[in-house]
Amino acid sequence: MHDGRFQRAGIIAAALALAGCGAGETPERPITPEGGAAFAERLETARIAMREGDLVQAGRLYDEAFALEPSNPALWVDIARLRYRGGEHFGAIETAERALALDGTFAPALLLRGQMVRDAHGPADALAWFEAALEIDPGNPDIHAEYAATLGELGRYTDMLHAVRTLARVAPDHPQVHYLQAVLAARAQDPVLARTLLSQSGLAEAGVPAAMLLDALIHMQQGTHDTAADILETLAARQPANNRIAELLAKAWWMGGRDRAVVERFEEVARDDAASPYLAMLVGRSLERLGERDRAIPFIERARRRAGVGPISLPSSEDMPAMTRDLRYRLALGDGAAGAAILGEFPQSADAHMLAGDAAFIEGDTLRAIDLYQTAAQVRRPWALTRKLVAAYRAAGADRAADALLLRHAAAEPQNGDALIMLARRSLLAEDWLRADLLLSRAAQLGIGTDPAILDLRAQAARGLGYDEAARQFDQARMHLAPRLLAPL
Repeated sequence: MHDGRFQRAGIIAAALALAGCGAGETPERPITPEGGAAFAERLETARIAMREGDLVQAGRLYDEAFALEPSNPALWVDIARLRYRGGEHFGAIETAERALALDGTFAPALLLRGQMVRDAHGPADALAWFEAALEIDPGNPDIHAEYAATLGELGRYTDMLHAVRTLARVAPDHPQVHYLQAVLAARAQDPVLARTLLSQSGLAEAGVPAAMLLDALIHMQQGTHDTAADILETLAARQPANNRIAELLAKAWWMGGRDRAVVERFEEVARDDAASPYLAMLVGRSLERLGERDRAIPFIERARRRAGVGPISLPSSEDMPAMTRDLRYRLALGDGAAGAAILGEFPQSADAHMLAGDAAFIEGDTLRAIDLYQTAAQVRRPWALTRKLVAAYRAAGADRAADALLLRHAAAEPQNGDALIMLARRSLLAEDWLRADLLLSRAAQLGIGTDPAILDLRAQAARGLGYDEAARQFDQARMHLAPRLLAPL
């Protein structure tokens, strides 16, 4: 099992999800004065409407503000965020560029562009944008919070700590001061301090999803798995398409001995080719502990066979967002035009392009899928999209392009253990033993070193380097951890 895998990766991801408000959120920021009081009033009222989810009213108010001061960069930043929230992702990027064209030194515009660059190209490329924004507006706490969280995603925890301390000096009452400190404490395996800091932030109690996720991770560190599971169930109901939350919920149940709950909730999900190997392994081990040996074997074998491999499939669920669910239902009924239809309805949406790419891939139009995935990646490139692009490239016979993309993603997200493992597998195939060994060692540092499949990879790399004793030790560890039901009878 990947003990600590999701806690370590999830802790920093939780920080990014909250501190990195994303291009769809609207943190408070100063308004340039040229527009006058009427202009400022409309922007503030529009932001309130945005926070309350009334995007239509916000749009009307921004139209009124535009009539008063069409060249104010603060207006264009807000419109970009409104468009992003409304699913007009490509239009949001254009609008953000417009804000920068009006004033290249406007810190909120630099902040927004940094968020967008991070989504599409990774945290390393985004740092320069946040640093430029901080030079212009060193008193802006939102920028400091973004900068600190991004440093954490890169694994630069000492720098992250310094950035959080700076945030505390700039805005001691900012809720993310204690929250980001809680993130660092949790990662340092100090759950007591982490819980105290998280409580002081007040964000978990306020129902902020990222803070609730951190709360669950801390409970898992403390061994209170039932409490963690209760929190994760609430999050899963709010974010039914979030696979990471589903896997954490299954792990919390499994660690708490609630095997029947794991099986009842996730057995059918784990049968699908799109399910992660980790979830399949949890279901298999729960069935094993329940004494259901025959049912357990296929899940555990699938998990070991497919670790690090991600086929594309289009399962459907009533809990999914309507756009996703409807497309997948239509494809299941053989409607090959569903992908084109969703693009026609949502032409500015990166999500629509990714779903249409799924449809094209399933229909066998690999080149079309690649084009759609690449377009979606201009807005954001999550690991799930990179995996789809890699799979599409390989299906098209473009292994070099797939390897290059995988290498870029691993470099951009050094905390992404799954990317490291997938790249290590490719290195083993090429007999690049040293790179495979380095990648696997890094993955082990992230808490992914105790999975039997990973130990097998480490043994292969060690043998390739001539480290026979190390290979023997990895083999022994793998046999010790391997499920009993897979041992020879």
